[in-house]
Amino acid sequence: MSSETRGSSETQGQPVQSITTLSTREVYTNPWMRVREDQILRSNGKPGIYGVIDKDDSAIILPLDLDADGGVGRVWLVEQFRYTIQQRCLELPQGGWEMGDIDPEELARGELKEELGLDAAQMTYLGTLWIAYGFANQKQHVFLATGLTPTEKEPDPEEHDLTAHSVSIAEFEKMMLDGVIRDNCTLSAWGLYLVWKAHQAT
Repeated sequence: MSSETRGSSETQGQPVQSITTLSTREVYTNPWMRVREDQILRSNGKPGIYGVIDKDDSAIILPLDLDADGGVGRVWLVEQFRYTIQQRCLELPQGGWEMGDIDPEELARGELKEELGLDAAQMTYLGTLWIAYGFANQKQHVFLATGLTPTEKEPDPEEHDLTAHSVSIAEFEKMMLDGVIRDNCTLSAWGLYLVWKAHQAT
């Protein structure tokens, strides 16, 4: 099977950079992010600006109790108040440590302990996602966590209102379809897991 791509710019398999950075300036920074504005030149000769948010890598974890509910399985979720949208939200545990050089699995295990108070016997790496590359360069590492056992919970100060929920996989999927869960990272991670799972059976 072959595929055809139209309107792309590639030379011998290498992407051609169609936007050149002319200059950059820092607009704002805090311990969690850096905002910059770049003066750019497009390959069509048109100049412009680009706002970029620099953030360190993060991790999202799918904590599955595969033997629960007669082998059907359950998934652990967290609920917390998301200030930007002024709503309490259900999502998979996720986050970052604002460190440029961190082992992704160490980060994932740390987030699992911080947010849910769980340890995993197995951590399976599923892949890496760009969270919102239209304006941010943050990557998110996706891990499947199984063989779960309770351990001491270590929440960050920002996670003061976080609560844990264990739901059936059927209920979890219904929440996504019904719009109860609308976190794009959660939906993307679950989709990646389903593709990975399907390939394990082949």
